[in-house]
Amino acid sequence: MRGVEEWKSLLRAALREALRARQSHAVAVIRETLAAIDNAEAADSSAAPPVQHGVIAGGVAGVGAGEVARRVLSPEAVAAIVEREMQERREAAETYAALGRDDEARKLRLQLEVLASLL
Repeated sequence: MRGVEEWKSLLRAALREALRARQSHAVAVIRETLAAIDNAEAADSSAAPPVQHGVIAGGVAGVGAGEVARRVLSPEAVAAIVEREMQERREAAETYAALGRDDEARKLRLQLEVLASLL
């Protein structure tokens, strides 16, 4: 199973290819997937040090004292994010198709194919 950095490298390489080929549907889905992974890695605010009174803007005293490490995702968590991105597109494509919006459904299915090819 791929780790976080492997997924990011794979997605970035695919993004470069899609940009060169001017495949807007692929660019969009790859950027959105990279953003979803980055968002999942965001720092947990509950791990931040408590605010100290008397410090500017409710901060903490000391250089770097308020820094919080980003979350480290497991390979399973990254795979779940990619699967969730695929599932969202699958469901949206079905909804658009049911509403007779075939062009939007087709674009989502193309995006789904891009992610599936990376698995």
